[in-house]
Amino acid sequence: MSYSFNIKAADKQAASLAVAAKFDEIVAQQPVHAKDRDAVLANANAVIDLLHGNPEKNQGRDISVSVNGYVSWSSADTQDFNSISVSSTASYVDRTPI
Repeated sequence: MSYSFNIKAADKQAASLAVAAKFDEIVAQQPVHAKDRDAVLANANAVIDLLHGNPEKNQGRDISVSVNGYVSWSSADTQDFNSISVSSTASYVDRTPI
C-alpha cells in the first residue's frame, strides 16, 4: 500500500500538525499504515526540524512538505512487512496569494 501527499504551512509547528492530520487521513483509507505512522511522522518531523528558523529569512514564505512511501507484505493474514519505504522533503517556498 502506497501513499503520497504534499502540504504547505506557515511555520514548522503548523507543518508538523498538517503532516500528522494528512497521514491520519491515509490511515483512515488504508488502515495498514497505522503500523508505520510513527516512522512516517518521525521522518517528516526530522526534515522539518532541520530547516532554519530565522524569521527574517522566512517572511512571506511557507514550508512545503512532501511525504511518500509504501509498505508491502507477503501474507495478507499477518501483514508482516517485508518492504518499507518512507521519504520526506521539506523546503521554504514563496507564499502564493490566495
